[in-house]
Amino acid sequence: MAWNEKSAKSLKGKRIAIVATNGFEESELFEPLKALRDADADVEIISPKAGKIRAWKDNDWGSSIAVDRVVQEATPEDYDGLVLPGGVINSDKLRGEADVVSFVKSIAENGTPIAAICHAAWTLIETGCVSGHEMTSWPSLKTDLQNAGANWVDREVVTDHGWVTSRKPDDLPAFNQKMIEEFGEGKHPPQRSTSIGESLNVGRL
Repeated sequence: MAWNEKSAKSLKGKRIAIVATNGFEESELFEPLKALRDADADVEIISPKAGKIRAWKDNDWGSSIAVDRVVQEATPEDYDGLVLPGGVINSDKLRGEADVVSFVKSIAENGTPIAAICHAAWTLIETGCVSGHEMTSWPSLKTDLQNAGANWVDREVVTDHGWVTSRKPDDLPAFNQKMIEEFGEGKHPPQRSTSIGESLNVGRL
């Protein structure tokens, strides 16, 4: 059944972080944000800098949204879920921010559910935590994820050990549904990271 606000599991009492910066794909932040608020979650927009961040929509800048907390002041243990919107500009900036990578890595190592769409997988790759996970993404990230040890598949939504990943804005209905489900279930035992050799079934001498 397609996701809708009436069928959504309640996330009342859950605190969710959305980490983004300028250049996030507009629909990939605002649609999950609406889904989370419809499910009664407490949502915070977290970014490297205070103020407002602006979306990218089609071929130009889009809507803005206020930042609730800078990442340096955010404590990973305080959150019950993490959303990483896509957008080439946004994702490329975030993966170069050491504080963002550290925050996301701590979330992953804590077993806290993560939902990432489109180019957001770049930030997950930077954490060193994707090895052994089944994931999807924008197709051009396939090789990046495989080189990092992930099992890349071409599906509208993939769930694995509390991680939800999708490819593009067209996948948002399925992405939002699985995001709400995983955040409702709570923490998962962290996926054991495998080496690249193990993920490729390379034997040792």
